[in-house]
Parts: sequence; structure tokens; C-alpha cells
Amino acid sequence: MSTQQDHILIVDDDRDIRNLLADYLEKQGLRCTAAADGREMKAALERHRVDLIVLDLMLPGEDGLTLCRNLRASGTHANTPILMLTARGEDMDRIIGLEMGADDYLPKPFVPRELYARIRAILRRARALPPNLDAQPLAQARELRFAHWRLDTVNRHLIDPAGTVVPLSGAEYRMLGVFLAHPQRVLSRDQLMELTQGREADVFDRSIDLLVSRLRQRLGDNAREPAIIKTVRNEGYVLSAEVTPGDPQGGAR
Repeated sequence: MSTQQDHILIVDDDRDIRNLLADYLEKQGLRCTAAADGREMKAALERHRVDLIVLDLMLPGEDGLTLCRNLRASGTHANTPILMLTARGEDMDRIIGLEMGADDYLPKPFVPRELYARIRAILRRARALPPNLDAQPLAQARELRFAHWRLDTVNRHLIDPAGTVVPLSGAEYRMLGVFLAHPQRVLSRDQLMELTQGREADVFDRSIDLLVSRLRQRLGDNAREPAIIKTVRNEGYVLSAEVTPGDPQGGAR
């Protein structure tokens, strides 16, 4: 973790909550900026470098889901981690938030200590790299091309060889992004868990295997003899295709 203070932007229309969270997080060594709505959030993002956004779902004007979607579609803040808060606890709100690109979701009421733990986990996940592996310098590419497929990183769309958009969940998008950042390199289940979920895999956790299986289905990859995401026995998984940057509007660069 960097020795520089991580800067957290808290977006919530409840002044008491903003102040409570800012005071607590600053005591934990974080730097905080507070905003009451989308307009103040955008102004803060123009003024400051922000490491993570704590974004309330229920806001006046543009709600948190709209703001999250717009941030993910923007070039400047498309990869800024987002932790979404809401007073509503329905599963559908959580699912929609994650599908819009939120990195995590915390229902109100919550204990500030739990929020801090979630923030630390998200930041660790966002910065994690497998040991001795450096990601290819593709993070700023508007489009990534592999095996006749394209991933539009601006709109977070997967596009098949025929030009059809294939929908991805937030978890599928993050997993594919990890593979595309480390092509032709074997990634263990532990590394994939850390990079996508910010935690270690336990021996009974099959979520990585299930997610890889779902990605293969999206890519039309034969489960018995996959050609794009291959299994390396007793080691993990590898994206076997070459990855090149491109531009959704202008073709490969």
C-alpha cells in the first residue's frame, strides 16, 4: 500500500452521515472530501485526485446508480473504485449497483469500521498484481481485442466476432479485465480471487471456477477443450490469446 494518504470522496446528501464518515476515516489515516450530490461530486473530481468514491444510492437529482453508470462510461474516472451505500436492502438494488460497475455494496445502517474494512479491501484489490507479474500497459485503451473478440472498456461491452454486444455482469467484466491485463500468463485461483474480490480463496470456495465457466459460456469457449481461457492443471487459468489495444471508433492502433 502506498505511503501517500488515500483520498476518499464521500457522496451522501445526509450531512450527519458525511461528517461522521469523514471524521472516522480521517482518524484511520485517510484523506476525505465530502459532497452532497452529483454536482458537488463532479466538482470535487475536477479539483482532486480521488482513490475511491463512497456513493450513496439515494441522492437528490441524479441518483447513485446514474452517477455510477456515468462514471464508468467516462474516460477519466472509469476505473475509480466505487463503494455504493443505500438505505434500501433489497437484493435487486445491490445487483443493479454491481451491474452498473460498483465495486462493492453496503446497506445502511452500518458500522463505520465495516466501511473502513471494505474500503481497504477494495483499494487492495484495485492495486493488486500477481507476484512478479506486471500488467500490460492496456488499462487506458478504449478497446481491447483478443481472439476476434473486442472489449469496449468505455461502455463496458463485450462484442463478439459478428459485432453483437454480449452482456457481462460486473463480476464477469472484472474477471475478463484481469485476464486481458495478464494475457498468456497462468493465474492461480488465489491470484484471481485477490484481483477480482480482494480476498483469499478458501479451499471450499468455487466462485472463481464458476466465474471462469460463465466467461467461457459468454465467449463460446468449449468447456471440454477451451481455446481462449485454458485450464492449467494444478496451477490455475490462462488467457491463451494475444491482446491488442484498439479504438471503438477508429479501429486498431
